[in-house]
Amino acid sequence: ARVWCLDNFLTGRRENIRHLERESRFELVDCDVIDQMPFRLRSGRMMFSHVYHLACAASPPHYQADPEHTMLTNVIGTRNLLHLAEENGARLLLTSTSEVYGDPEVHPQTEEYRGWVSCTGPRACYDEGKRAAETLAFDYLRTARCDVRVARIFNTYGPRMRPDDGRVVSNVICQALAGDPITIYGDGSQTRSFCYVSDLIDGLLRLMASDAAIGMPVNLGNPTELTVSDLVRRVLAATGSRSRIVHLALPEDDPRRRRPDIGRARELLGWRPRVALQEGLEATIAWFADTRGEALSRREAERAEARPDAQPLAAAK
Repeated sequence: ARVWCLDNFLTGRRENIRHLERESRFELVDCDVIDQMPFRLRSGRMMFSHVYHLACAASPPHYQADPEHTMLTNVIGTRNLLHLAEENGARLLLTSTSEVYGDPEVHPQTEEYRGWVSCTGPRACYDEGKRAAETLAFDYLRTARCDVRVARIFNTYGPRMRPDDGRVVSNVICQALAGDPITIYGDGSQTRSFCYVSDLIDGLLRLMASDAAIGMPVNLGNPTELTVSDLVRRVLAATGSRSRIVHLALPEDDPRRRRPDIGRARELLGWRPRVALQEGLEATIAWFADTRGEALSRREAERAEARPDAQPLAAAK
């Protein structure tokens, strides 16, 4: 198989795929999905059999930084990729989100629940953008233009998250490792369900390969629910951090509860999360600790080189 990777690196880091760039069957295309697809991808030579549409910033600080671009990514970008899939006779998997449920009145959330979403609030560019993307995808499916699968992804975490990602897991881990105050928005009683990245990838692969999940969204997430305060306590215990906790105002439209009903994924895909939260947190903490150690070493070396009296390091014998 040959893989084309399209990325504008708005939130991604090229170092995460550096090892793949040495592979002859991997090609990186630096582009934005809201722009016209590069000509070499529009040759009409049936180049693709599967299209994974994962484009769009998913962290509130990132998608709110440029709400227009977020909305265009979800609408124009989705349309462009659907058209590309149509031209190639390919199946497209759209990664939607639990945010389509908004601040849910139904708990846990099933795929039949239509949501409680603000179309004018600060999160609307992402929430409503993903709802519009789903509409486009299912319209292409209904008109027999493209074979489509839709995943509604709940909170996901794991190694290679950005330290400035802005989501609760990365925030709390980085603050704990640095000994900085840990910020909890609101009273910490709001709940989330955290799915480890390898479990999510397994779910996406199963969904793409499935002929049973046609014409319906599928929740992918971990049904284990815990409060943000519980998450903070787990991270503090795992890191041995003595960071103090600071409570800040809860952001507007922040959901109070979030937990997926994954009955459809179990039945149609034979999928369920396998990585326990404690195991996943420990792996993620270890990765952030290693990354932090490397960054501190680099900064110390740079400061040493900048000192006027710095001496060159002796070569190892």
